[in-house]
Amino acid sequence: MTKADIVETLANEHELSKRQAGEIVDLILDEITGALKAGDKVQLIPFGSFVVRERKARTGRNPQTGAVLKIAARRVPAFSAGKGLKDAVGGPKRGGAAKKSSSRKK
Repeated sequence: MTKADIVETLANEHELSKRQAGEIVDLILDEITGALKAGDKVQLIPFGSFVVRERKARTGRNPQTGAVLKIAARRVPAFSAGKGLKDAVGGPKRGGAAKKSSSRKK
């Protein structure tokens, strides 16, 4: 699914023009981006959460030359799926394996 697909679905289901639907989608994405730039967490319950994670500086290697490189610290966006999304994609949780009783025969 692409952004264009979302715009088309939004326009059809809510009797909007594609331009209006596109502006709504752009506004939502701009708000999420702005909040993440400010370091805020964006929670869309039960869909999931967008957060900014800090990556520490580290050393790496150029795979072609083997030269050691310094990789700078940086902030990266991350998404954590919420319960509703996990359940929708993965289906209901299974009961897991039954625990064995701890009683011993004497």
